[in-house]
Amino acid sequence: MTGKSYYLTTLGDWRRHMAKFAHSHYVVLDSSPGEAAQEPSEALRILVLVEADEGAHNALEDDPTFEALPHPLQQKPLPEAARAALSGKGIGAGASTFDVAEMIGRVHPLLRFRVF
Repeated sequence: MTGKSYYLTTLGDWRRHMAKFAHSHYVVLDSSPGEAAQEPSEALRILVLVEADEGAHNALEDDPTFEALPHPLQQKPLPEAARAALSGKGIGAGASTFDVAEMIGRVHPLLRFRVF
């Protein structure tokens, strides 16, 4: 059985773990206008939705390069560091992971939170 969770990480760290995921989708948080024309940097910060089994999620939560966001249905505000990382995408104070998923889902619909 798989579960879905949102994380903040870098493109390089996502690539290092991606073989463990059933599915994952991400959006770049800190790209510059000319960066799309070149190979993306491994250090790019991304918000990623990971669908994987419990073992993969446990491995990510043990990896200090992955910052897990609160479960979207908790309606718990984001930690300040996560909110600051997402502020360039219009995420303000008091936003929850559900708010992030809805806002980012306008850019990348597969990042929207869904329960099936």
